[in-house]
Amino acid sequence: MQTPRDLVYKAYTSSLRRQLPAQRLPRHIGVMLDGNRRWARERGAGSAEGHRAGAENIAPFLGWCEEAGVEVVTLWLLSTDNLNRPEEELAPLLEIIEGVVDELAAAGRWRIHLVGALDLLPDRTVRALTEAAGRTSAVEGLLVNVAIGYGGRREIADAVRSLLRSAADRGMTLAELADRVTVEDIAEHLYTKGQPDPDLVIRTSGEQRLGGFLLWQSAHSEFYFCEAYWPDFRKVDFLRALRVYAERERRFGT
Repeated sequence: MQTPRDLVYKAYTSSLRRQLPAQRLPRHIGVMLDGNRRWARERGAGSAEGHRAGAENIAPFLGWCEEAGVEVVTLWLLSTDNLNRPEEELAPLLEIIEGVVDELAAAGRWRIHLVGALDLLPDRTVRALTEAAGRTSAVEGLLVNVAIGYGGRREIADAVRSLLRSAADRGMTLAELADRVTVEDIAEHLYTKGQPDPDLVIRTSGEQRLGGFLLWQSAHSEFYFCEAYWPDFRKVDFLRALRVYAERERRFGT
């Protein structure tokens, strides 16, 4: 049975949704799922419990994005810096990520694309993630970039390396490449090549910094910083982010 509070929340959520102009909503949303450990610490729990609670909020979030007509979502689940955490913390986190990606794939609703330096991850994790993503290759739904072992500087360095190798394969000299290389050339070698850049980047937990997330792609993005820890991020928080985005005048660097 719904409580009066539930009814008020439902009514407010519906009101927010009606306020959103369909023509001013983002195509691509990047999300920094921050605050899992602090959420757990404030409850006297271990970090793994926080990461599990955060993982449980991912599928509902993707459902909200579908309802809003979003086409691409990038979820930052693990940074390259996170790989330096103690093994007793990193191993359970990787297991949780493997599990949630498998669950997302099993849902059959979303097409999963892995982004990041997979060569930095344990072989078992790479196998689990690539197998799960492969099962969604034919899914015609929301494209979900799972950023794991991801760092913006590493991505740009990988893109430049890939560009250099491609040029060398075509017999081009470094001098020739230097004379001809364009922004578009580098973009074609990013992890997200062929995708629209994020229109909106959301970071939870109250932190107001990028931390290396989509450094190249977010040059013209709008940013929304939410105080809620990721496990507590609700649909109403998401709709507020969309409302703020719709109210802004995007200038694209001008």
